[in-house]
Amino acid sequence: MKLCAFASVLRGVGVLCVGTALALITSGCEKKEPPKASGPVEVGVVTLKAQPIPVSTELPGRTSAYLTAQVRARVDGIVTKRLFQEGANVKADQLLFQIDPAPYEASLAAARATLLKARANLASTQAQADRYKILVEGNAVSKQDYDNAVASAAQAAADVAAGVAAVQTATINLGYTEVRSPIAGRIGIALVTPGAYVQASAATLLATVQQIEPIYVDLNQSSVEGLRLRREVASGQLKLVGPNQAKVSLTLEDGTTYHDTGTLEFTDITVDQGTGTVTVRALFPNPDHVLLPGMFVRARIDEGVNDAGLLVPQIAVTHDQKGQATALVVADDNKAALRNLVTGRTLGADWVVQSGLKPNDRVIVEGLQRVQPGQEVKPVPAAVPEGRSVSAGIVTGPAGQTQPTAVPAH
Repeated sequence: MKLCAFASVLRGVGVLCVGTALALITSGCEKKEPPKASGPVEVGVVTLKAQPIPVSTELPGRTSAYLTAQVRARVDGIVTKRLFQEGANVKADQLLFQIDPAPYEASLAAARATLLKARANLASTQAQADRYKILVEGNAVSKQDYDNAVASAAQAAADVAAGVAAVQTATINLGYTEVRSPIAGRIGIALVTPGAYVQASAATLLATVQQIEPIYVDLNQSSVEGLRLRREVASGQLKLVGPNQAKVSLTLEDGTTYHDTGTLEFTDITVDQGTGTVTVRALFPNPDHVLLPGMFVRARIDEGVNDAGLLVPQIAVTHDQKGQATALVVADDNKAALRNLVTGRTLGADWVVQSGLKPNDRVIVEGLQRVQPGQEVKPVPAAVPEGRSVSAGIVTGPAGQTQPTAVPAH
């Protein structure tokens, strides 16, 4: 009885399985409707316009003093006094060291005595020569005696001149015992102390005085970059601001911007054979002595203006696996096209494009993730971020600063 009931259950299960299988097969045979074709992808674009772009170069460099004077010994002797505070500001001709003057005072006194003796001898010999002149006319003395008297007077005059020179030399040497600052500036550490023996022959270094207001900044520019600059100027692509008028801004070691701008003084014409660079010197005001000699800095030099420059937003530029900069543009047939770019520096939120794009190109800046090259798109003006207008020129930002911008499509 139980076996018959179990067999009935199995038959029921088999019927259900067969029905389910038939249902699955039937559903698999039904035709699926194809997906509806989507329209062109909407993308935000900006239209590029040629515009004046300031051309600047960022260079590394170091600061150097405007004037540097090494204070050295000019006479031999013992240093008796140091008359300044190390690290203080000193004035020109300020007394710094005192060298024992006693030997030089004695030399001066001896030179003066010798001069007095020479002058006395000159008076005697000159008087004798004058008398002999009268006597020789009356044949009272021989012509030889008269000539000897004249020669003696001339020799005495020469002795006087030598005595005057000796007095001047002794006076100068005595003055050198007072070591004074040749320039105004800040003095460093004293390299000798009272009691030290200094020598003129060895030109013993006593201290160093540096003037750091204003201060120089010596920059290193590659000769290749200088060649490119001269070529662009010659072709008319770049217009220089003018000699001694190019403005230079400075970034300090801690990343802060120096509060004053400097001016370009000159560019050296000699290329360093070891580094392939030339020296560019700028002059900066330094009233607060923030800049000290030897500091490492980075400077940006405004070299001129490119009247036909192109700016493209950074968000529109990507790089392929080889590192090549690329951008998608909307071609005349409203299809996306890939362009290889050569970019220079950044200017605000934009890249400066050197090649690969031309004026009136519509560059895709929104919807890049949904677009492939060759795909039809629907270009619309890109949304402008708040606080930044997208225009064809240089717009004034906060505190009168200029910011480069792009142009929306119309």
